[in-house]
Amino acid sequence: MFKPGQSGNPGGKRDPRTARARMAIAKFVDENADRLQEWLDAIAKEDGPKAAFQCFTDIIEYNIPKLARTEHTGEDGGPVLHTIERRIVRT
Repeated sequence: MFKPGQSGNPGGKRDPRTARARMAIAKFVDENADRLQEWLDAIAKEDGPKAAFQCFTDIIEYNIPKLARTEHTGEDGGPVLHTIERRIVRT
């Protein structure tokens, strides 16, 4: 029995339905890659290049997920300081 707020999957395990959906989208994109240019050209002709590009980025997002942006800052939002030590070991 699950506690309230708990899902049925152990932590870190992906939902098999999500994996199947991603595989189906990847297969669709792979099998229609040659036709994709025709579709994008038709969209660009009808709605302009900006609409075609938006369509392309929307499709790609499902096949190649966006990476999260991460900003690294140092203390109090300042620059990150790195210290490099060089050790010479003589035998």
